[in-house]
Amino acid sequence: MRFEKMGIALQSEDPAASARFFTEHLGFRVAIDLDWYVSLHHDEHPGYIVDFVRRGHEAMPESLRTQSPAGLMLGLLVADAVAAEAELRAAGVEIVGALVDEPWGQRRFHVRAPDGIVCEILQTIEPDPEWMRQNGY
Repeated sequence: MRFEKMGIALQSEDPAASARFFTEHLGFRVAIDLDWYVSLHHDEHPGYIVDFVRRGHEAMPESLRTQSPAGLMLGLLVADAVAAEAELRAAGVEIVGALVDEPWGQRRFHVRAPDGIVCEILQTIEPDPEWMRQNGY
């Protein structure tokens, strides 16, 4: 299956607050704002869309209207995780997972967005050769 775009729709208690986090800290822009529904686009990544729908809204199937995105983790690959962490920390964003270099080739940290969404900000780095050998790579 070939996709032209990839989007995620998350239910939110406050779509505007969720959208504000993504626009202020992650570079998204509001493309549509209907109060109960906010669609975010990113100019550098036009194929990816993040939508927020007010929890309980009739646009969602009835059986899904009370779902929460808590526990969801969105991964965002960046060129410099150290700089991204410093920028988000300076902006007062809650860092819930410290900056760490993983032996499999990732430098990453985690921040908490509204509605319990966690964003994993990661950078690809050189993996530890010994770890790779020990794990069959």
